[in-house]
Amino acid sequence: METILIVIIKSAIFILLFLSASAVLTYVERRVSAFIQDRLGPNRVGPFGLFQPIADVIKIIFKEEIIPANADRALHTIAPIISLFVAYSVFAVLPLGEKLVIDGKEIKLVVADVNIGFLYILALSSLGVYGVTLSGWSSNNKYSLLGALRASAQMISYELSLGLSLVGVVLVSGSIQIDEIIRSQANVWNIFYQPVGFIIFLVSAFAETNRLPFDLPEAEPELVAGYHTEYSGMKFGAFYLAEYTNIITASLLVSAFYLGGWYFPFFDIYSGMNPNLAGILQVIVFFAKAGFIIFLFMLVRWTLPRFRYDQLMRLGWQVLLPLALLNVLITGLVKIIL
Repeated sequence: METILIVIIKSAIFILLFLSASAVLTYVERRVSAFIQDRLGPNRVGPFGLFQPIADVIKIIFKEEIIPANADRALHTIAPIISLFVAYSVFAVLPLGEKLVIDGKEIKLVVADVNIGFLYILALSSLGVYGVTLSGWSSNNKYSLLGALRASAQMISYELSLGLSLVGVVLVSGSIQIDEIIRSQANVWNIFYQPVGFIIFLVSAFAETNRLPFDLPEAEPELVAGYHTEYSGMKFGAFYLAEYTNIITASLLVSAFYLGGWYFPFFDIYSGMNPNLAGILQVIVFFAKAGFIIFLFMLVRWTLPRFRYDQLMRLGWQVLLPLALLNVLITGLVKIIL
């Protein structure tokens, strides 16, 4: 019973943490885009526009939900729930630090400490496409369907490169357990061993999250808003929230697999430190690294133009996939030789 209670508390904290982070990111992105485009950004609601995310949430809660007359109402409702559920489920196996000691009891900073976390993440990331596909098909709208088809093809294409890029990480670390992969980087980060894998994973993460220059499933000039054209109110809000949650997830995964997770490069400062102080510092370091990657997501979105669809698919199949296979082959040969 005590273990179940701890898991429930951990889950509640994680959900509140990432819900708050997603809301904050909407404000941060507006500020970043305003800076890049030399304009003010949000400055009306609260000091410096800080309450703008709260105003957006209130507006979207009370906004009328419209479902097209010929849409499949059940699937139209389920689709955003699937996207949001998949986005949040990944956090269950993602360790943000090692542990805290409360009342003599060790509490690991992860909701579900499983030894196949790596495979769990890959499995869930491939399920995200179902929410997008169902949303496009159930809307009974040609623009929504085209956006869903684009998203499906795009996710499947880049999922291969993303998964293969992580095979090199597994070969270097010798484990598929995420905390073990992070601990293997206590002295040297995987980005130094796997620079090609890092680039492939980062580019694939941009494509998986449907962010510019890979936001072809939405592509407003061509498809109105793509797969969520016929969504409004909280259902649209769920897709919007899932997008920012996926950005946070991708950034944390980049940090965990390639940037040493909670470790500083070339030395371990946590050995001999108070476990609670170490745990808090580890979470801060982990999120600081993820914050840098999130800023990179935003910077790229507001500086690069959108690819054509043929360029998008060619990059995935003819460039990233062969590079990922070559990276796995070379990494395997080096491991055998050394």
